[in-house]
Amino acid sequence: MVKLRLRRHGRKQRVTYRIVAINAQSRREGEAIKEVGSYNPRNEQTQLDVSVITALLKNGAQSTATVRDILKRAKVLEQVGINF
Repeated sequence: MVKLRLRRHGRKQRVTYRIVAINAQSRREGEAIKEVGSYNPRNEQTQLDVSVITALLKNGAQSTATVRDILKRAKVLEQVGINF
């Protein structure tokens, strides 16, 4: 199963995250299928590849709770027609 989850990037106290599509059995830092966005929690910046995310979600990919909240704030889930 494919999951959309966060991959930690950056150094201590300066962390940023990349949103990746990855096999659910893989480790957090494991081999990603595709990188679909980034999230910077320090200044609430989000960059998303909406077309790829919607295609993955329509094909059955699941998202973690944190990624789901990020997608809700960006109103991506409304475009897909998924209500969580």
